[in-house]
Amino acid sequence: MPAFCNIFHPFPLLLKMNCVLKRLSVILYLCCFAASGLTAQKEVIKNQPYADMKLFHLGFHVGLHTQDLILTNTGATANGQTWFAEIPSYSPGFSVGIIGDMLLSPYFNLRVVPTVHFGDKKFVFRQQETGEQYTTPVRSNYLTFPLELKYSSFRLNNYRPYLTGGVYGAIDLGRKKGEAILLKGIDYGVSIGFGCDFYLPFFKLCPEIKFCFGLRDLLEKDRSDLTDPELGVYTQSLSKAMSRMIVFTFNFE
Repeated sequence: MPAFCNIFHPFPLLLKMNCVLKRLSVILYLCCFAASGLTAQKEVIKNQPYADMKLFHLGFHVGLHTQDLILTNTGATANGQTWFAEIPSYSPGFSVGIIGDMLLSPYFNLRVVPTVHFGDKKFVFRQQETGEQYTTPVRSNYLTFPLELKYSSFRLNNYRPYLTGGVYGAIDLGRKKGEAILLKGIDYGVSIGFGCDFYLPFFKLCPEIKFCFGLRDLLEKDRSDLTDPELGVYTQSLSKAMSRMIVFTFNFE
């Protein structure tokens, strides 16, 4: 694995997505640096020269995301068997939301970005002694309410890179009781991201990558909802499940 990818080792989802993220981030910043080199000697006509002076403005975004859970296995046994769980692969989900932006200073903005993330995760449980495998999908449609601080660099002609950081709360609209794994309906965490504003004649187009780190244990341990008691072993084999998510969106402002 390239040395660049090693920086993602602390986070399993980031490790598995590192090659995609590396390409996206490299392409984004190479575009910015290329634009800088091409325009450094010649000033171009600025699109929307006063766009960043508005006290308030609205927008929306659409994009893709991947959901993950950082699982802590207990190795709990039932009927003499030991089960371990993992989420070995990810399916892209769809994200859509609105943007509310308030100007704080020439370089800082406060943003509220309510977003719905439609996606799922696939749990794979393996029995240690016999190698038996059990797979179950868990659908999670998160309605998130991020509050973020955006720091933008100096605008050069028609582009402006930026960083974001903030906190968020989330409500899971896709919970389904009676399944082998049940997650709690409320989550919260922190997020960091980066992107670049491209000033077009009538709006700003902003590709953005965001990393979300949940701070709450989402594993529902009280499984009185189960109609099949044998399914309880899968919850017993876990002690903790913490959410992670990577979101790639196109913001239109």
